[in-house]
Amino acid sequence: MFKNTFQSGFLSIFYSIGNEPLQLWSEHITQADSKETTSVEEISQATSKAHISRVADEQISSLTLEILSSNLADTYISCPPRPDRTLGIKLPYLVLLLKNLNRYFSFEVEIMDDMGIKRRFRASNFQGSTRVKPYITTMPMRLDPGWNQVTFNLADFTKRAYGTQYVETLRVTIHANCRLRRVYFTDKLYGEDELPPEFKLFLPV
Repeated sequence: MFKNTFQSGFLSIFYSIGNEPLQLWSEHITQADSKETTSVEEISQATSKAHISRVADEQISSLTLEILSSNLADTYISCPPRPDRTLGIKLPYLVLLLKNLNRYFSFEVEIMDDMGIKRRFRASNFQGSTRVKPYITTMPMRLDPGWNQVTFNLADFTKRAYGTQYVETLRVTIHANCRLRRVYFTDKLYGEDELPPEFKLFLPV
């Protein structure tokens, strides 16, 4: 998608504000419960178990994308939307602005290294230790209460896990459960005062 695009500074692939925030993404929702619901309460519970929808977040006074499910593996968004396409983003830092909903949450990044091998990194808040396998590394992630800025150094993780060089990011998948404000890549670490205003997470003083 971005292979022939000049890449430097900031490259955003998701922003919760706007007409089509999921224009570059596909949505996947599977209701965990297949049994028939009879009461209003049961219908409400089933609906709340799995949804991807925009909601207003009172903490940052902004629209956000809420991804919610009782089974996080079944409810997620993925970029690019088509499985036969790749992002082709070479910027090594992935940043997610997301809200901790105090439920299980994970996201996954697929990259290509200089050996031409596709590797996946999966971070979650329910795993206790890092496990490195030939094609996937799973690792724990600690989230603070409320809104978080999660910065993922893809070049560093690739080198430490596999001893190879990061070349480009192929795909990003974000599972339930979280509220999402923005997902972007950068060429280096930026301080808060260096970020463009639209990339900052405005919190009440």
